[in-house]
Amino acid sequence: MATQSSAMDGEPPASQQQQQQQSIPRSLSRPQLDLSGAAIQGSTEDRNPSILLPNQNDDISHFAIDIGGSLIKLIYFSRHPEPSSSRRSGEQPKSPSLRGHFSGGRLHFVKFETGKINECLDFIESKRLHCCNDPFSRSEEGITIKATGGGAFKYADMFKERLGVTLDKEDEMDCLVAGANFLQRAIRDEAFTHLEGNKQFVQIDQSDMFPYLLVNIGSGVSMIKVDADGQFQRVSGTNVGGGTFWGLGRLLTGCKTFDQILELSQQGDNSAIDMLVGDIYGGLDYSKIGLSASTIASSFGRVISETKSLSDYRKEDIALSLLRMISYNIGQIAYLNAIRYKLKRIFFGGFFIRGHAYTMDTMSFAISFWSKGEAQAMFLRHEGFLGALGAFLSYDKHGLANLTAHQFVERFPMGAPYSGGNIHGPLIRDLNEKITWMEKFVQKGGEITAPVPTGYPSTTGLGGFERPLGRARSLRSDSSAALNVGVLHLIPSLEPFPLLADPKTYEPNTIDLGDLDEREYWFNILSEQLPNLVEKAVASEGGTDNAKRRGDAFAQAFRAHLARLREEPAAYGKLGLANLLELREECLREFHFTDAYRAIKQRENEASLAVLPDLFSELDTMDTETRLLTIIEGVLAANIFDWGSRACVELYQSGTIIEIYRMSRNKMQRPWRVDDFDAFRNRWMSGKPHYRALLFVDNSGADIVLGMLPFARELLRRGTEVVLVANTLPAINDVTYMELPTVVAAAATHCSILREAAIAGGVLLNSTSLDDRSATTSTAPRLMVVQSGSGSPCLDFRQVSSELAILAEEADLIVLEGMGRSLHTNYDARFTCEALKLAMVKNQRLAEKLFNGAIYDCICRYEVGLKA
Repeated sequence: MATQSSAMDGEPPASQQQQQQQSIPRSLSRPQLDLSGAAIQGSTEDRNPSILLPNQNDDISHFAIDIGGSLIKLIYFSRHPEPSSSRRSGEQPKSPSLRGHFSGGRLHFVKFETGKINECLDFIESKRLHCCNDPFSRSEEGITIKATGGGAFKYADMFKERLGVTLDKEDEMDCLVAGANFLQRAIRDEAFTHLEGNKQFVQIDQSDMFPYLLVNIGSGVSMIKVDADGQFQRVSGTNVGGGTFWGLGRLLTGCKTFDQILELSQQGDNSAIDMLVGDIYGGLDYSKIGLSASTIASSFGRVISETKSLSDYRKEDIALSLLRMISYNIGQIAYLNAIRYKLKRIFFGGFFIRGHAYTMDTMSFAISFWSKGEAQAMFLRHEGFLGALGAFLSYDKHGLANLTAHQFVERFPMGAPYSGGNIHGPLIRDLNEKITWMEKFVQKGGEITAPVPTGYPSTTGLGGFERPLGRARSLRSDSSAALNVGVLHLIPSLEPFPLLADPKTYEPNTIDLGDLDEREYWFNILSEQLPNLVEKAVASEGGTDNAKRRGDAFAQAFRAHLARLREEPAAYGKLGLANLLELREECLREFHFTDAYRAIKQRENEASLAVLPDLFSELDTMDTETRLLTIIEGVLAANIFDWGSRACVELYQSGTIIEIYRMSRNKMQRPWRVDDFDAFRNRWMSGKPHYRALLFVDNSGADIVLGMLPFARELLRRGTEVVLVANTLPAINDVTYMELPTVVAAAATHCSILREAAIAGGVLLNSTSLDDRSATTSTAPRLMVVQSGSGSPCLDFRQVSSELAILAEEADLIVLEGMGRSLHTNYDARFTCEALKLAMVKNQRLAEKLFNGAIYDCICRYEVGLKA
């Protein structure tokens, strides 16, 4: 880790600079960002946090805007510059435009109230969005900005006068459709259903996207049949929409804002206003035609038979009756159009939806009712930004529209649990301000109180912290239903893993956190581990006062994430254990803890390397079959060293690394809980050697040195190429691809097999400590090191580094080692080549859930490729 000053200045640590000088292939993979000086950037309406990385030297390439009657939706793209180290000597840097290939960037989503358009202009001005350096945004009239919505005409002169920019108006319908198509392609957990409060994410088959019905509910309603990119027609609509709800609601309840009416509706009882079937039939169902007693026969119909005046009715009841009247009618019209045009999917969006649970439930009920359960209403997490996205995509040939989900990573920075409703603050310019921001949150029971910021909120819209955020009370009575919109990171170098047997059905997570008990268990585990993790993180930074402040801020931020996910598990998309663990690592990095276990990893590597020569000597005295079993036993025994496991942490308190390893080896009793070793041994002894093996390694120390390196050595002995696949960024005590060459170099001093293979594979190409490199023959199989593209203890094969994807194409053996990569994720994953999954189970609940087993059970699962 860098010293305090270098961390704040954005300079890499000296050790990292040395590692970067090695000529080992690198990629622009997921976590390679300069996080120094990171700042949270809140939205101005819903939960739309974005994060500012001032030391990343990004350029604002484009921004686009959708100015509606109620809200302004703004999207801007900050481009990652192409690192000079990624270009060959003499190669010119790429154009700053998005056109063609580019190194990546981030899409930010921001909302403003149209009535406060000056705050939007302040935001654009403060971030200099209108000073973008993309040549395709310039014309004879100066800088032009893509815009859509009626306000693009109404406020064009204001933009020209304040910012000197010309609004290039794009057709509203074109933009809506382009935005919807993009979201379905680009974001994996974008579409979802919502019925009776239950959200279910729906995976859209890219080969079967079309046709679908897009129901855009703004002031009025448009129903658009989408047949393909650029091919659509408005097939129907109604003038009874969001404007009707707001207008009538304002007249009948006196509420001034749309959200106030929605809040009222959640406390209402529409049976006091509506005439129900039971009112007509004496409380009974009309079962002959399938109508229950609670079905609305006539909206507001009950009022006819009463002599009350408007003031005698509860505003809450009126609001709910009005909401259901509008929603049910829109739902019925949408379903009839879906039947008419034989459409399988109906997406609802627009100002009227706004992530409101009651609205989505009523719309879903309407579709389910009219279709007799055969059709479902679907919604999009970014539905409020369809028009702005479409306008953004209209920039000439920037290439974004053709990208797919594996090239996007959505991240939720520290403000995600807090940002929403009226919570907004000033621009946070450096890490110290971020920590101060976190420290101002006062924890009182289950409630988090946010103080009023002192700075002028010129860049974030509303400004001020007006109400507490907690589980008991919230900014809006329905805030728990709203799904957070994060920052969409574009990483073109990420690819899907080519050896998945069925990429469409692949699900990385083994444990379903949709189950409340399971979810609470893991939330509690992560909460219990937090003090120890903070202690290690602070110690890794020398225990300075600054490190302690950052540690406290990290703990507060991560607790807020957990609280948010307890409140709404789907807030950040589909929730799995892998997502939780990665969120923790991202949160650590956000507060500049780049490697909390660095010192521990170095110490354990040194201790393990000291006994490695003896292990090699022991193995070399054995016959092939005995040696193979001993090596697999060694992999399983060494996998006990996992600082992410509470049981392992307790073991460290009672013994040294070598003592624990020997104890673990001595307990290797077959049969194991899952024991396919005999099948793997038969393949090993009778089949031809594998051509290329991908070894996905786990922990530093004994795990890599005494477990996986001997396995790699044995494969190399048979003539198999070996690719060691490690994390791109640190996660707990996992070894990284930047650390592996040093470990391999140290091990190679004791083994000619490793030495020659490492030189052949380029791992030791720049090493000066090995004098006999010239003796290496060209027949030695290659030992290579490659990054996975991940910064998590788990592994998602839907997004891996491009180098790994390329090397995987000729691989015929995959070895997944460790709980995170082979149990928490990928235990049920199937591949087109042979796969060996090795792990020691270090969690009692996981052992019981997956295998009806016990802690420290061993898993050796061998699978023949589905297409072998």
